[in-house]
Amino acid sequence: METYLLIAIIVVALIYFLFFRGRVGGERAARDARVAGRVGAGRAEARRAAEPVPRKTTPQPATVGADEEEVVPESMDLSEARKPAAPERPQTHPPSQPPPPNRMSKRPAPPEPSSRAADVQTLRRGLGRSRDSGGVFGRLKALLGGERQLDAALAQQIEEVLLASDVGAATTQAMLTRIRDGLDRGELTNSEAVWRALKQEAVRMLSIDGRAGGAIDTRHSPTVVLFVGVNGAGKTTTIGKLATQLQAAGKKCVLAAGDTFRAAAVQQLVIWGKRVGCEVVHGKDGADPGSVLFEAIKKAEEIGADVVLADTAGRLHTKANLMQEMQKIARSAAKAAGGAPHETFLVIDATNGQNALAQAREFKDALEITGIVLTKLDGTAKGGVVLGISDSLRVPVRFVGMGEGPDDLHEFVPQRFVDALLGDEQAA
Repeated sequence: METYLLIAIIVVALIYFLFFRGRVGGERAARDARVAGRVGAGRAEARRAAEPVPRKTTPQPATVGADEEEVVPESMDLSEARKPAAPERPQTHPPSQPPPPNRMSKRPAPPEPSSRAADVQTLRRGLGRSRDSGGVFGRLKALLGGERQLDAALAQQIEEVLLASDVGAATTQAMLTRIRDGLDRGELTNSEAVWRALKQEAVRMLSIDGRAGGAIDTRHSPTVVLFVGVNGAGKTTTIGKLATQLQAAGKKCVLAAGDTFRAAAVQQLVIWGKRVGCEVVHGKDGADPGSVLFEAIKKAEEIGADVVLADTAGRLHTKANLMQEMQKIARSAAKAAGGAPHETFLVIDATNGQNALAQAREFKDALEITGIVLTKLDGTAKGGVVLGISDSLRVPVRFVGMGEGPDDLHEFVPQRFVDALLGDEQAA
């Protein structure tokens, strides 16, 4: 009996042991399977994460940072200047081929006025409209061509051509007096002699105070140059071009944005300043232009600049109050630096013809004009206006603008200008 009971206990224990072990083993196997599944899934996810996954991208609008420069062509409207520019892609160049030069880097110093400003061929191209058959000097050359008989009728025809070309009545009479005197004395015996006499008279009229060119005298530190003129004459663009040339010649410039009534003028000058590498001093819209110029001069003294180029708002020459305001600006410059402004340039649009001469007279009466900058001379067939302005006002033409690029502002040299205008192939 005890034996049977012992056997029963052993059997029950064995059955229980086998059943419990099998259950625990199954649970353990299931648990191991779940763990293995999670590990496998994790490894697969890790592999997927490690692989490069193409992502769909959308183009972002290009922006120009505060320290980046906006380069604006001369012909671009200022509204275009405010549009964001697309970022440039880096370019690579083969080792054997050097990268192209940076156009914004400092240019080599230009040659002296005797060679650069007197580039007759460049002037000839710019004065093409005045020299062609419909221009003032093209018509004169046609009039004096061939075996033309020299008589009183010739002088009258020359007079008609000069008057029609905005040379001006007083200047025309002065040139005709020279021709008539030469004819009466028998000095002018043929058309070629008359042509030479016209050239000589033109050079005489353009040579004021013995000046040989338009270069700015930078003996003062800083030299303050004030630019005045009517709206649209090209003051701001002329300042940018001149700053480019002065900086290239090793002169440090400060630009004064004194046209505080036209926001686009300030924007344009700031762009020029970034392009050239000049300090630009400007105030808020409607600020006192005299105070802007005062601060610009003080800034130039602080940083050791050589030249201050000061822009001003365009004003009608017939408005007395506006001309008086210009005088106030000049007095502000004198307070900042003794003797300033050292130069006052009147900027005139050559396409205005006789109206340009009227403007020049009014500005000269209000200010001490030391020089004239004649712009857009390539856009008119009446290049003779330069003779009328210079002779009537006895103010030297210092620069002429004949294009939109920085290099299209030329120092004025009377002899070479006349050679280009009257068709000489050889430089003087």
